[in-house]
This record gives sequence, structure tokens and C-alpha cells, in this order.
Amino acid sequence: MENEKKTENSKRIQTSFLNAAEKKALVWLAERQPKWVDSDMLTWVGHLGSVIICVGFVLANYSIHFLWLSILGFVINWYGDSLDGTIARVRNQQRPVYGFYIDHTMDAINEALMFMGAGLSPFMRFDLACVLLVVYLMLTLNVAMNAHLKGEFRLTYAKLGPTEFRLICVIACLLLIGVKSLREFTLVVGTLELHILDVIGVVILLALVVIYFVTIAQDARYYAKIDPKHKND
Repeated sequence: MENEKKTENSKRIQTSFLNAAEKKALVWLAERQPKWVDSDMLTWVGHLGSVIICVGFVLANYSIHFLWLSILGFVINWYGDSLDGTIARVRNQQRPVYGFYIDHTMDAINEALMFMGAGLSPFMRFDLACVLLVVYLMLTLNVAMNAHLKGEFRLTYAKLGPTEFRLICVIACLLLIGVKSLREFTLVVGTLELHILDVIGVVILLALVVIYFVTIAQDARYYAKIDPKHKND
């Protein structure tokens, strides 16, 4: 019961660039959904979007134009994943324990599909995509722990959240579709050949690693302060 209470009372921290405009748009959309549309249905819509993203990336091995499918997937994923919680809050139908479990479970599955799809595309190394997925899931795990221990549910880091991440991916797909030189870009480092998404992926990976270690250092100091060592008598 204690963990349930902490989950229910966790403060959502969302300070991304698009947060204010996105929140208004999501409330507007939630108020106009048919009654038969509920949170669970929207969660599955978000999952469908991640499947479409993955399929589009894989099919890009045959034609660059399949990236339009991935772009559609990002839009669908945003719609379902961002709106499922909003519609519950607007209708006052929150299920904090069930919702917390389902949301994090589906997020992990969706993230795996998206990163694996990118790694199976002709634009990113599979091993790099796997490392990115691991680090991203480590950050997600840290968020989940803090939601219980600190009552703080952080959705953004460095002013960037899931929506900004999706937007960056959409822009990258558009550039790959429209700029042939980017698709043909190759950077040779020793025996490694890095394509444009590999280079972007390495930059994102370094940023995520820095954010992760800075975050755990700050969290560790906070927990050490509220839970100090016991002095021996």
C-alpha cells in the first residue's frame, strides 16, 4: 500500500521546450475524443505507432521512401502515448497503480522496437542502437525508482522529453529522404564505418551518459542526506 500511495502522489516534472503548447493540445484532443476511446485503447495506439516505426526503418533497406512510414509511426506513437494519460486525467478516471505499471511496461517495449528498428535500418549500426537502448532504459529505470523513493516523476532532461525526441527523429528521417548526400555520408574511424545516424547516435549516447551520471550523483547525495549513516554508539 505504501508504494501505491507514492506512485499516486508522484509529482510530474515536465519542463521540455514544447511542454506548454503540447499540454494545451493534448487537453483539447482529450476533450474531443469519443466516449468509446479510453486510456487502454490509446496505449495500444501508441504501441501500434512503434511497430510502424520499426517496420518503416527495416523496409528502408529496400527503399528510402519507407521512412515516410516511420514518420507516420512517430505521429501515431505520439498521439497514443501522450494522450492515454491525459484522457484519464481529463475524465477523472486515473488508475495510478495499473496505469504506472502498464505505461512503463509498454514504454520499454516501444523503445526496444524503435531502437532495434533503427539498428536494422541501413543508417545505423545495430550494436550502437543496442547500446543506446540500454542507456535509455537505465534512465527510465532511474525515473521509476525516483517516482517511488522521492515522489518525483521526471519526464524531461535538459529541456528534452519524449516529444522532442520524436521530433528530432522525424527531422532526421525527412533529411535522409530529401538529401542524398546525407544518406551516402560515411565516416571511417579505424576499422569502423559510421553513417550519418551513427554519428548522431554517438552524440546522443554521450549526452545520455552524461545526463545519467549527473542525475545519479545528484540523487545519491539527496538520498544520503535523508538517510544518513548511523553512528556507532
